[in-house]
Amino acid sequence: MSVRGKVVAAYGNMITASFETDVQQNEVAYVVTGDRRLKSEVIRVRNTLCDMQVFEDTRDIQVGDAVEFTGNLLVVELGPGLLEQIYDGLQNPLPELAKASGLFLKRGVYLPSLNRDRTWAFTPAAKPGDTVQAGSVLGTVPEGIFSHKIFVPFDFIGTAVVKTVAGKGPYKVTDTVAEAENEKGEICKLSMMQAWPIKIPLKHYEERLLPVEPLVTGCRIIDTFYPIAKGGTACIPGPFGSGKTVLQQIISRYADVDVIIVAACGERAGEVVETLREFPHLKDPYTGKTLMERTIIICNTSSMPVAAREASIYTAITLGEYYREMGLHVLILADSTSRWAQALREMSGRLEEIPGEEAFPAYLQSRIAEFYERAAYVRLKDGGRGSVSVIGTVSPAGGNFEEPVTQGTLAVVGAFLGLTWARSNARRFPAIDPLISWSKYVEQMRETLGKIDPRWAEMVRNAQKMIRNGDEVKKRMDVVGEEGTSLADFLLYLKAEFLDSVYLQQNAFDEVDAYNTMERQVYVFKVLDRLMDKEIAAKDKEDARNIFFRLGALFRNWNSARWESVEFKEYEEQINEFLRS
Repeated sequence: MSVRGKVVAAYGNMITASFETDVQQNEVAYVVTGDRRLKSEVIRVRNTLCDMQVFEDTRDIQVGDAVEFTGNLLVVELGPGLLEQIYDGLQNPLPELAKASGLFLKRGVYLPSLNRDRTWAFTPAAKPGDTVQAGSVLGTVPEGIFSHKIFVPFDFIGTAVVKTVAGKGPYKVTDTVAEAENEKGEICKLSMMQAWPIKIPLKHYEERLLPVEPLVTGCRIIDTFYPIAKGGTACIPGPFGSGKTVLQQIISRYADVDVIIVAACGERAGEVVETLREFPHLKDPYTGKTLMERTIIICNTSSMPVAAREASIYTAITLGEYYREMGLHVLILADSTSRWAQALREMSGRLEEIPGEEAFPAYLQSRIAEFYERAAYVRLKDGGRGSVSVIGTVSPAGGNFEEPVTQGTLAVVGAFLGLTWARSNARRFPAIDPLISWSKYVEQMRETLGKIDPRWAEMVRNAQKMIRNGDEVKKRMDVVGEEGTSLADFLLYLKAEFLDSVYLQQNAFDEVDAYNTMERQVYVFKVLDRLMDKEIAAKDKEDARNIFFRLGALFRNWNSARWESVEFKEYEEQINEFLRS
């Protein structure tokens, strides 16, 4: 039975309500205004008053309006049918919402997250007499290219004995597929769907493991210089217009994962529309089908209610944890966590909390840490492995990496891929600056990366050192000019520029160069390593410049040639001929 209360104050998207019985933190409530029921969440309880953030426009709410407390936390529905969906921050299916509301979404309209009419071909895995508990597998249904496991609800308490299991055949998500008797002797009916609170991590696994397996993105500067581990975290901060969204889209297309979840949190509607238009038509490089078949999009644009931004991030990570329980590798792309932090700041201000730096709440860093710590590489109870990796973008005003959101994120992530205006304006894409970026996973994955080549870590360190040394020479050249620089230093500068232009930079519009397998990256990088160690016999600086100009054109053509094609081998032979000279 729901608890009732009434509105006593309203301020923006926050309202204060009175109640007479028990109300809990993070409980879902509905504000009844006219014929609409507006969804909200309790964020603070004070004696017989509670403050709630409303996930809708709060116009027309008046003092005295009724409030219905549900007694339930904010949850997402879990089950078959999540893939290929486009949800808002509260897991309302946006295409269905558009059909129900028209072009402009109406307040107070909430639809089931999972299709109640679609049938799924259920194959039982459990049998009568089996003892099950939370997270036990009852059966499977095919969902795209995956075998979607049907679990005993994760909030199931104790053990139960299976009494009946549905036979093989088509069932809806609401149909009972099994009945089990719990420890109290009660018969529990189990269906293919369940719910889980978005702010509570889903931890029904055996053991959390150290991430040591590389997450291959197909982006050379990331995979070679600043690798990310499966189950790891990364941050992509950068000023507006530096290419964060494009880089995330490229990663989502080619990342070596099973499921991709894109959380567009507070981004401009134009960028989100581009994603929605492209994804259904993009070819999956791993399956040959459309990329959307293994993608979920959580869409909460800057024009949508601010309070729902916070929920969108947690909705995405909870869906990712669910698919991880099936032994799949999931990638969460959060764009951008700055807008999420701004939503926290706005609500903190309305709660009149003591502000921290730049008026962000004092607990901002702990909230950021709570989100990123839900990324993990785990061993499941059946012995399988699964992971949730998180890559979040940050949009610091003016590209200031010292602001609180960036600093709070850098304190908890495992890789930092900093984008700068200098590289973006110089058209060096992806605009990841090799002078400021880093990855903690290089040492953590040393043994795994050593299987690529025993000298791999050493070769990468040498290349990074050359980039730094080349930048030092460039700074001196800016002061004393080219004529005041020795030929040896000038050759070092040209080598660094050459490495940057042919390896760190990639052409996202080239069908071949946009994505490089790890095998190809290793092969090409070994050739570059030999070239970096080679003494270049140049007569003067002009001769040196011409040598590297020709080499650069040769390598860029090599990058655009298909792996192991005749053209690829022809360019390789020309490069080897130079190395032998």
